[in-house]
Amino acid sequence: MTHPRTPTEAPTQAPARAWRKGDSLPEQLELLKLPFTREHYETLAKQAAANQWTHIEYLARLIEGEAAWREDRSIRRRVKLARFPVLKTLEQFQWSWPGKINRPQIQNLFRLAFIEEKSNVIFLSGVGLGKSHLSIALAHSACLRGYSVLFSTAIDIINALTLAQTTGRLKHALHKYLKPTVLVIDELGYLPIDKNGADLLFQIISARYERSAIIISSNRAYKHWPEIFNNDSTLTSALLDRLLHHAETILIEGKSYRMKDRVEPPT
Repeated sequence: MTHPRTPTEAPTQAPARAWRKGDSLPEQLELLKLPFTREHYETLAKQAAANQWTHIEYLARLIEGEAAWREDRSIRRRVKLARFPVLKTLEQFQWSWPGKINRPQIQNLFRLAFIEEKSNVIFLSGVGLGKSHLSIALAHSACLRGYSVLFSTAIDIINALTLAQTTGRLKHALHKYLKPTVLVIDELGYLPIDKNGADLLFQIISARYERSAIIISSNRAYKHWPEIFNNDSTLTSALLDRLLHHAETILIEGKSYRMKDRVEPPT
C-alpha cells in the first residue's frame, strides 16, 4: 500500500540512467559526461587515420579537447557569476586620454599577485577616466585565471544588506560578499551612505581583511572619505586602516573621456 507524500516531504529525484550492455558509444560517452569526445571522436579518428597518428596521439587529442572544453565552460560560468555590467579588457583601455596615469603600475597588477597576497587595489579618479573599466578588466582577468569574482556597486551592496537585515537574513547575505576570492566595489562615494550602510560595508571590509582581495573604485580622495561614511571619522579611520594595510592605490587624473567630444574642437 502506498502513502501520499506530505507537503513537507521533498520530491524524490530521478536517478541517473545506468549503463546498459549494448549502449552505443555516443550513449556511453554521454553517460560519462564527455561531450567534446562524443562530438568529435569520429572527426578526430578520420584525422588520425589520414595523419597516421598512434593510438596514444589520438587519445591525447581527445583528452586535450575535453580539458579545453571544460576550462572554457568554467570560465564562462565564473564570468556569469561575477555579474559584470559589461565586459572590459586592458587592451580596450585608452591610455592616451588620461592626463596622468601610471601605466607600468597598472599593467603589473594584471599579474594578479595581489590576489594571492590577499591585498587590495583602489582606483581613485574623477568621473570618466576609466577606473571602472580597469576594475572590471582586472576582475575579468581573475576570472580567466580561475578565481571567483563578484562585482557590485557600493550602493547595491548596502541596499541588499539593508534589506537582508530587515528580514533576518543578514548573515546569509554577508556570505555572498565574503565568499568570492575577489570582490569589486564600484562607485564608492558617488552617493552618500548613512550610518547603518557604513556599518554594513565596514563589516564586509573587516571580514575580508587579510583573507581575500578587494578592488574598489572611487571618485573621492581618501581625505574626503569621512564625507562618504556619514561624517563618521572613527569608522572611516578603522575602515581605511584595514583597507590600506595591504593595498595599492592607483591615481588617475585628467578630464572625463565621456566628455571628450565636448571638450575637443572638431577636426
